[in-house]
Amino acid sequence: MKFYNLVIKYRLPLAIGLLILAVVTNVYAGFWPAFLLYFIGVILLFGYFFFGPLRLIQEYMENGDLESAEKVLNSVRYPSLLYKPIRSVYYTLKGNIAMMKQDFDSAEKNMKKGLDLGMPMKEAEGASLLQMGMLAMQKSDMKQAESYIRQAIRKGLPDKENQAAAFLQLCSIMMTKREFRASKDFFRKAKALKPTTPQLVSQIKELEKYISRMPG
Repeated sequence: MKFYNLVIKYRLPLAIGLLILAVVTNVYAGFWPAFLLYFIGVILLFGYFFFGPLRLIQEYMENGDLESAEKVLNSVRYPSLLYKPIRSVYYTLKGNIAMMKQDFDSAEKNMKKGLDLGMPMKEAEGASLLQMGMLAMQKSDMKQAESYIRQAIRKGLPDKENQAAAFLQLCSIMMTKREFRASKDFFRKAKALKPTTPQLVSQIKELEKYISRMPG
């Protein structure tokens, strides 16, 4: 795995080096002795532009190393050449990192690009729509937030934590609209999922104080 990651990391200089070596071999020994060098060099070059280095990001994201993850993303010079599903993931990751850095305008711009390209999995599309809804809430655009979050639920979310987060956001939106019955319903759905994320647990405890006082 580490060897494969090293190949991905240095794919471009390896490709250039092999192609230069292939040309030299071609000149002095003929095409066929150089064929394998040409072949491997072209495959590496194709992989660099078509697949990019996104595989390297996983470990950084898991360790919370946003700076290194962002460096990998910034190393993609021609994102338009990436294979379409990978390009979608590229923009979604850029959006996620921008959101973590509270750069909401950049987050929205990149996540929209990712959604427009189509997500590889329905659950990933749902998660992106949920984040778009949260971004809209940051901007106090409750109508757009509700639309995105309802779409996220319809598309499907990857786990109970995301589902609970979606229901809690809708609960809050319904409270602002004074639709108390709907608010209570979404709160019950969120609570029934028994989320364990500290932020969600805290949010449920906080909302519970108000839910019991609501009419309807």
